[in-house]
Parts: sequence; structure tokens; C-alpha cells
Amino acid sequence: MKVAFQAPPRTAGEGVHSLSGSGGSKYQRRLPIGAEPVAGGGTHFRVWAPRSRHVKVQLGDSGPGSPREFELGAESDGYFSGQIAEAHPGMRYRYRLDSGSFPDPASRFQPEGPHGPSQIVDPSTFAWTDGGWPGVKRSGQVMYELHIGTFTREGTWAAAQEQLEELANLGITVLEVMPVAEFPGRFGWGYDGVDLFAPTRLYGFPDDFRRFIDHAHRVGLGVILDVVYNHFGPDGNFLKNFSEDYFSTRYKNEWGEPINFDGKASGPVREFFCANAAYWIDEYHLDGLRLDATQQIFDASEDNIHTAIQRQVRRAAGSRATLLVAENEAQNATLARAADRGGYGLDALWNDDFHHAAMVALSGRADAYYSDYTGSPQELVSSLKRGFIYQGQRSAWQHQPRGSWSFDLAPEQFINYLQNHDQVANSLSGLRVHQLSSPGCLRALTAVLLLGPATPMLFQGQEFAASAPFLYFADHNPELAPLVAKGRKSFLSQFPGIAEAESLPCLAAPHSGETFARCKLDFSERAKHSSVYQLHRDLLRLRREDPIFSEPRPGAIDGAVLGPEAFVVRFFGQQNDDRLLLVNLGTDLHLAVFCEPLLAGLPGFNWELLWSSESPKYGGTGAPPVLGEDGWRIAGHAALVLAASPRQQKEQAEHQD
Repeated sequence: MKVAFQAPPRTAGEGVHSLSGSGGSKYQRRLPIGAEPVAGGGTHFRVWAPRSRHVKVQLGDSGPGSPREFELGAESDGYFSGQIAEAHPGMRYRYRLDSGSFPDPASRFQPEGPHGPSQIVDPSTFAWTDGGWPGVKRSGQVMYELHIGTFTREGTWAAAQEQLEELANLGITVLEVMPVAEFPGRFGWGYDGVDLFAPTRLYGFPDDFRRFIDHAHRVGLGVILDVVYNHFGPDGNFLKNFSEDYFSTRYKNEWGEPINFDGKASGPVREFFCANAAYWIDEYHLDGLRLDATQQIFDASEDNIHTAIQRQVRRAAGSRATLLVAENEAQNATLARAADRGGYGLDALWNDDFHHAAMVALSGRADAYYSDYTGSPQELVSSLKRGFIYQGQRSAWQHQPRGSWSFDLAPEQFINYLQNHDQVANSLSGLRVHQLSSPGCLRALTAVLLLGPATPMLFQGQEFAASAPFLYFADHNPELAPLVAKGRKSFLSQFPGIAEAESLPCLAAPHSGETFARCKLDFSERAKHSSVYQLHRDLLRLRREDPIFSEPRPGAIDGAVLGPEAFVVRFFGQQNDDRLLLVNLGTDLHLAVFCEPLLAGLPGFNWELLWSSESPKYGGTGAPPVLGEDGWRIAGHAALVLAASPRQQKEQAEHQD
């Protein structure tokens, strides 16, 4: 069998385990842990459990009677392993430790949820058809974030698969799937996963997930998975029964115990997470990962865990290109800087600065963490040119410097968005941005998003102005549910409007099935809101087919403020084919005198209208001609794209006269 994983470098004073020769066996494993069916028959098991003197595999379904038990051989450093001839794919099992019986920490499937037995899965039986798929490179992508449980009414991989061709036709190139690691309950966002190798039973079987990815590749879509390597969920996490060294006491984590990536016995912990990253790429053919909240991943090792993870991902992918994205609230550009330049080697970063500035411009609200932004034209121009707005300046909201220098990053390394799961839900009613803004301003900033040089990302349903909200939902047990609801109210109380006595009771209960059901998309709204859908379709076509917008180059754009709510961005071509993006979020603007050189045409060329957000087909009211004898007129609440067009010979002569 192919070995897709290589053990990470040793941490000082620690041992790192070989993949072959486990427990005296000559079997060569794909991954260092978990249950792996053997081609000749049986299954090989390997687990790190240094708290126990003995480890047995309890084979068989839960129920009356005692399951059959098979003792594993002890290795060094707390590992146990062995091959069991009687164990076959589809069978269920647990590990019996000195402290009790528990699911496998590296379980490939939990058919009864995280508290039930694990199931042996054979990935080799799935018939892939994507042998020619090249993977996903960093540049030229349009991303789409989705939550499988609410993306369709059914909330399954199979139902989501039916929508993939439509997304590809729209112009999406990469799907970013919210976390799917197994968690307890009937529904949830996925960020409280406890079985990181097991795709949740709620959306289907492991092969349903593989089928979804295989079909995505068939229609030209890449798929990356949101993974949570900063904490485990509070219910169903049994890792301390195997080893307390999975967790660290050296740091503080917002959501629970921090992971031990750099302390005593951290070698097997690092191996666990590196193996998980490689597993998704190798056994599911995923095109990359999105690493959640990396500011809560703590590692002072010389070989940072982010660097180790990206190495394993690239190695597991072989010749396929992969995309590694990080969310980092502190906007640490080191994550996306190449390793040979002192970075961690990831590809791109979520850009909250663009979102926050745009939302203030669209909604007029600038409270809580939005209070560091004015929504001004200068902020939007700066974000388009430089990525992050805050690159070390002081944040008044945080009372400390925010962000880091990122001038050296390429435009596509910033992922811009007007909506994502967090930002829609961080409100009183989970309203979409079209419900908080004027239609014209939203059309204009949608053009900025989809034509700008950064990598754009849409959130499920945004492309057709979905009426479904996106709320926080989590089906925790009766003891945890009220605590989670209380914590959610406390978090949202940073917004003064939500903190009001009349607002707090209006917050949806996270554990309510109705809250979850309200968030499901209605695809009939593609037709009902056809003007919005057409807007996104045309903009993505322009981004894909236009020679300037399709290949943004570093340093090839500039921008300037034209008025209190208006700005221009110039995209420089290489063959006299520049583009102007004019944006006016205020009232009609008349520039009788315009001393801004970015508005100047090229010698022998005129500016001609290429696209307008005020076209009636998008629900607009039409826009007057931009250029006239009395100067420039830019319609209010509009975005206009102008292209350099050669003057006719007669016109050139008149111009020279």
C-alpha cells in the first residue's frame, strides 16, 4: 500500500514512530494511527495510549453480551499496535484501556455518533474517476463557502452533489466546506468536532463524501475542507483517557483546552494532526484545507505545526496542486509567506478588514469590532491595493496594534468576502447583507468583490439573495445547551443594539431544531431573485473572460478617492487595455473638473462603458453616460466598468486639433 504520510521531525527529547514494523509486524501503514484494512485480510490497528499498560480491541457491535477482545502489542513511547485477522471493513470496534472502553481517536467513521463504537472503513474500495484532475492552484479561483447541513433541504452529501454543476456554471471554482468532523447531536456548525478523522454520520457515509468530491472534480470544481486544529468540542472528546498530553497548560484558548504542539510528549500529538491533514488529501482527494482560527494554535517549536501540516498536505497530494487557507483574527501574514522567507508556507488568508470596511459602508453600522472602520472610499481602495488595512497600526477597539506587514503578499493571497458563516451569524437575526443595505450599493460592492484583485468568496445563497438567515445552531446535550446559549448571548452583547433588554430575548436558541431549519436554502429563489443571480453570473463571466480582470498582477492596480463616497480603481493592462472601476456609494456625482490622473485616458484611446451595475437586468434604473461635454457623471449607488477603446481616425484628428 502507498504511504501518504511521513512522520514529522523529532521534537527535542521525544521519539517519533516509524510507519512500518509496528508491534513486530512488517505491515506498512498509510497513516500512523487508526484501523487500516490489510490487502491480504484482516485489519491493522495502531493507537497512542501511554496512560494504559494494556490496550485491547473490542470487536463487534454494541449490545448484549461481551464483544470479542484482542490485545495489541506495546511499542515504545506509549503506542500499541497489531493486526487482527478477524477484523474486516464494516465491523465496529472500541479500544479497551485501563480506564474503560472508548472509540478510536483516529476513527474513520462513527455510525452512532461520537459516543458509539468506531467502524472499520476501507478507502480502497471506492472507484475514483478523477485521475486527470490537476488539483487547485492559488491563483484564478472563485471560492464558495457552504455548510452541508443547510445547503440543501435534505442536508446530505447526495443532495449537495446535485447542485455542483449549477455552481460550476455560475463561475465558482473552489468549494470551501465547513467542518465535517464528527460531533454529537442532530445538527451544528461543525466547529466542535471530536473525531477529526470521521466525517459526520449526519450527512451520509464516508463514500458519499468521496462521491461528492469525485463529482465536483468531474464538473470542474475543487473542494477544500475547513478543519479545526485549535480545540476539541466539549462533548464526546475522550482523548484524555488515552493521554493527557494531547492538551497544554502553557496557553489559554478561547474555546477550551489548547492543543499541545510544543510541550512534553508533543511528538505524537503533532503526528496526529499532521496525519489528519494528509488523510483528507490522500483518502478523500480533497484539494486543500482551510485552517480555522489559527490565532488559537500555539506552537513555539522551531518547526511550526503550520509548516509541518503544509508539508504533509503537499506530500500527500503528489503532483496535484493544493490550496491551504488560514483564518487568523490577528492577520498574521507570516502564515501565508513562503518558508524560505521566514513564513509557514500556507497559500492565502481570510481578509476581515475588507469585510468590515464594506459592511460599514453598506449598513452604516460601526459598533463593536466594526468601530475601527469608517467604510470610507479610502479604506476600500487601500484594501484592494494592499490586502489588509491594518498592518500594525493601533486598533482602538482592541487597544493594541492590529495586523502585520503584508505588502509582499500577492493579491490572490487575500480572500475577500461580503458574507461568511461567522459574519452573517454575528447579528441579532442572522440577516443577509442584501437585507441590511440598499440594492444599488450592494450591487456596486459586489462588483468590487468579484472584479477586485483578491480571491473572492461567496457564502451559500449569497448569489441569489437567499432569504434564509444563517444563525448559530448547535444541538448540545441538556447540560451544555443552556451554557452555550448563555455564552452566545454574552459574545453578541458586544454589539450595543443586541445588548438592549428588548433585543436579547429575540436571539434564536442555538439548540432549537427550528433555528437549524430556518437556515436551509431554497433554490427556487434562483428564479425568484433572477436579477441578483444574473448579476453574479455576469460579473464572474467578466472576471473569467476579460484579459485584465482574469489575471490580476501584483502592483498592477491603483486607486483614488473621487468624493465623500466615491472612488476609482484603475487596472493596468500590458497592451493599452486598461480598465477603470468607478464606484459611487453616495448620490449622483458630477466631476466638472477632474484633476485625478487615474482618470486620464491612454494616448489614442477613449474610455467606453463595458459594464454597469445599474443595468435594468440587475434591477437597476439605468445610468446616464459617464463622459459628456460638461465632465464626468457617476450615478449614485452604482459601479461602472470602463475599458480603453481605440479612437477612430477622424476622432483622433479632432482630438489633436
